[in-house]
Amino acid sequence: MNIETIHTKVCIVGAGPSGAATSIFLSREKVAHIIIDAAQYPRDKVCGDGLDLKAITMLNHIDKSILEDELKPRGKIQACWGFRLINPKGKYTEFVFKPSIGDENKPPYGVSKRFSLDNILVEKFDSAFADFLQETKAIKIERVENKWHILVQQKDKQITIISDLIVGADGDHSIVLKTVGERKINREHYAGGVRQYWQGVEGIHDKNLMEVYYPKTFPMSYFWIFPLGDGLANVGYGMLSSVAAKNNYNIREIFTELIKTDSILQSRFANATALDNVSGWGLPLATLRRKCSGNGWLLVGDAASMISPTTGEGVGTGMQTGFIAAKFIKQATEINKFDESIFKNYDREVYKRMEDDIKLFNLSMWVSPKMMGWVMNNIVPFNYFKRLFQTKVGQWLNTAYHKEIKVKLD
Repeated sequence: MNIETIHTKVCIVGAGPSGAATSIFLSREKVAHIIIDAAQYPRDKVCGDGLDLKAITMLNHIDKSILEDELKPRGKIQACWGFRLINPKGKYTEFVFKPSIGDENKPPYGVSKRFSLDNILVEKFDSAFADFLQETKAIKIERVENKWHILVQQKDKQITIISDLIVGADGDHSIVLKTVGERKINREHYAGGVRQYWQGVEGIHDKNLMEVYYPKTFPMSYFWIFPLGDGLANVGYGMLSSVAAKNNYNIREIFTELIKTDSILQSRFANATALDNVSGWGLPLATLRRKCSGNGWLLVGDAASMISPTTGEGVGTGMQTGFIAAKFIKQATEINKFDESIFKNYDREVYKRMEDDIKLFNLSMWVSPKMMGWVMNNIVPFNYFKRLFQTKVGQWLNTAYHKEIKVKLD
């Protein structure tokens, strides 16, 4: 069988937020590349749908018009102005950001279905530099004489893509990661999550606060309600895998039982309707400190284990790694050199933006797996933290809407 061959300097495997960001920023650098994905867009992706400040920052880096257009009524991104903590006694502590005059349309957070968000991003691909191959699945990757030979299945034919550099943006089950490293789950640095869409959950705040509930009975876990507008919400539950395994917890069953029987949640779901089945996915946490670069390869997003261990958010961190990767790839293509020495500082640049989250998570685990929930339920509700929230978010928003992230290559 004759197999078509395509040559490229850079091949990105995966077109989710991290791969899409890598492509978009590579095009800004005028670096030609191929990006492949097994799906046909738009497509769904199981996720909490939350957009933290990192995600807001990166969307503004990509194109300020995204938020300007999609935050409007009936847009694809729901503005969220803070979050609500719910403690086991049913008390609400609300952190509502009050914007300065002139910033009323610049929320610190958002919620968007991945079906919509991911499609918004791929529509930003620049065909002058990016060759986007959909329904194209990588089935075998080999290293041959300092080149990557990527065998892909595209509908009814196979193609070999020969590339100097490969970027693994293909998520937790990354074939790129399996090729260049070792995809072995470490339950201490991995979490499981479930998601379900609901209509009619009662008590949603008029500022569309993202809600988080830390059940006292289950350590290192939280239940969330993220509003999507018009009475729709992404509802889910996540737990650290080592805790689930040690106690033989079934995350799906806990999620369902909390909705049905928990005194804090039961009344809010009494008249609500589930719109789909419960779906689950894995969350590779940044605390693993996975090696993210090597000879002719880089990892971004979930493939690089870039999920925030304290929030479970990965969209913003994924796009952030794509932005950083593009800077290093630009340098590599300029000198036509793709060995590990060119990317030696990539891991440093990626992890320095995750250090605070990693340290807080490690401290929690060192003291007790119950610490995170106890702190969120008993310490964070103090008024001091509300004032701190207003100050810090105001500072972060200035960066999110007005400053570009600086990347040091040397």
